[in-house]
Order: sequence, then C-alpha cells, then structure tokens
Amino acid sequence: MQATRTRSRFRKIWTRSLAGLAALLVAGAAGVALAYPSVAATTCPGCYGLTESQPGVHAEQGLSGEQRARVSQVVEAARQRVNDFYGGRLSSPKLLVCLTEECYQRIGGGKERGIAVLNRSVMLSPRGLDPVIASHELTHVELHERIGGGADVPQWFDEGLAVVVSDDSRYLAPASAPDRCLIEPTGPLPVTLGEWLHAAGQDPGSYAKSACQVSRWLRRNGERAGLQTLIKGLNNGDPFTTLVKVAPQAQPTSR
Repeated sequence: MQATRTRSRFRKIWTRSLAGLAALLVAGAAGVALAYPSVAATTCPGCYGLTESQPGVHAEQGLSGEQRARVSQVVEAARQRVNDFYGGRLSSPKLLVCLTEECYQRIGGGKERGIAVLNRSVMLSPRGLDPVIASHELTHVELHERIGGGADVPQWFDEGLAVVVSDDSRYLAPASAPDRCLIEPTGPLPVTLGEWLHAAGQDPGSYAKSACQVSRWLRRNGERAGLQTLIKGLNNGDPFTTLVKVAPQAQPTSR
C-alpha cells in the first residue's frame, strides 16, 4: 500500500513537472514570436499567413496568377545572379515574400526593402520584389554560409560584395566601365554592424563607397578566384586584414 501511494505521488510530481516545462516552452515561444516575429516567421511561415508557392519560397496568401509568376521570376533571377558569381550556391535560405505592407509588418519587417534574417532566411517587402534586392540579400547568406561561424568580415565588405553581386546600378557603374566606382571612399569604412547602421543612416553614399572598395579589390584579385581565396584563408583562421589589402583612399580636397 505504501509503495502504491509512493508511486502515485511520484506520477503526480512528474506530471506537474512536465506540465510546468510545457508551459515554460509555450511562454518562451510566445515571447520570441512577440519580440522577434521575423525569427518566428522563418520557423513557421504559415503561422504568419504565408504559403509555400515553390520549394523554399513562402509568399503571401491570396496572390493572383500574375503575382505568383512575378515572385517566381524574381526568385529565379536572384538565385541565378548569386549562382553565376560564386559558380554555384551552398546556401538554401527560406524566402519570405510579401506583396503588401501589412504582410511585411506582420512578419517583422520595417522600412527596408529586404533583409537577411540570421543567415537562415530572406524577407522581401513589396518594394523589394526585384532581382537586385533579392540577390543582394541572398549574397549575404551565401557569404556567411561559406565562411562558417568562426570567421568574420567587416560590414563594409559584406555590403559592398552584395552590391557587386546584385549588380546594383544605384551604387555601381556598369561592369564594362574601367572603374565601377561612383563615389570614392575618403575615410575608414564601417567595420561592425552598429557602425554600418549608423553610417548608412547618416550617409546615403555608404553603399556606393563600400561597393567601390570591393569592386576594385575584386578586379585586382581575379574576381571570383580572389573571393574564393579569401574565403579559404578565412576558414583557415587567417585574419581578414592580412588577406585583404585595399588601395589607399583618396583624401578630400580643400577648397
């Protein structure tokens, strides 16, 4: 009898413990969904009103046939740009595509056209449904997939490379130009993400300056071959600053 009561108490304690753990997990998941909807949307796109329109692509529900075709065309073109530059893709992030601002806000988006989330997904706003924006964000994910978690690159290089791969004419001259720079860097470029966000908020030319530096470095180092050598060096533990030597920056002229 005593043994029976003991087992009964044990089962009650175990059941309460499991219930408490389940409650904590649910509360934690709810907290993540509220604080970081973009992360939650990446984990469960359907929970945020997105449906898988093609493998790896989750688009807003209720799209017309024309809109679905547009999403497919943009994704295919963006993936192809990344594939052509790298000679293949190692990353396969989810793409979360919104064609209304309400949808983009619901999944955690802001004023940006698109954004890479934890190198696991890419979110595109209605203003970012374009091969240039999509390939820019896919390039971030691809670079970080290739360098792994132990290596790092300064933010100016990460952003500048994304501009080059996406062939963004807002910040670069055509590839046929002797020099693709539109704005000459005249000082140190942002290294950390915090520095980048501050600089880009203050200076709209930050992307063009970074793209200028990266495009020149690529041309001096064999384009894709130079980038592959850099990635190999980073994965071997070599510091970025010893692998990438940039030309002296022009100094602003006094008037």
